[in-house]
Amino acid sequence: MQETDPGLIRAAIAGDVGAFEQIVRLHQQSVWRYLRRLLGDPAAAEDVAQETFLRVYRRLPTYAFRSRFSTWVFQIARNAGLDELRSRARDERTRRAVRPVPATADGPATARVEIDAALATLPVDQREALLLVEVLGLRYAEAAVVLAVPVGTVKSRVFGARVRLAAWADAGQDREEAGDEM
Repeated sequence: MQETDPGLIRAAIAGDVGAFEQIVRLHQQSVWRYLRRLLGDPAAAEDVAQETFLRVYRRLPTYAFRSRFSTWVFQIARNAGLDELRSRARDERTRRAVRPVPATADGPATARVEIDAALATLPVDQREALLLVEVLGLRYAEAAVVLAVPVGTVKSRVFGARVRLAAWADAGQDREEAGDEM
């Protein structure tokens, strides 16, 4: 992920709308991808990404250049995403609907649905840690800053997510093999 030029950040803080637009263009795709996986809903991710950049704009004067700008933006995106999850009913948060895979589907669309289904089985804390480290490529220390937890906690959550995903994949393989025998 390309890091934002400090001069561009300073210009945006000073009120340069064009500079802020460049910042948004630089980060919007990765923020949306993160939120889409976190929320499991592309439309909600788009709304929350817009909310994220609204918050970024409002909070620009508070950015102190102590961490990477992208880490700061992902902290805001994470908080906006968690706010969205909290606003959903408790049932919806714990029992995420898994879209069925059509019998005739194959290729990347099927893989994407299966990945989304697997991620939906993870607790939110494990899902967000896994997304930050594996999908967005943040280092554990950077993910720890975004999540506001110790580095060891991030490592533990990523490990737990990997274990759960492996179990999920094994269970799917067992179901396929049982279906082949019939």
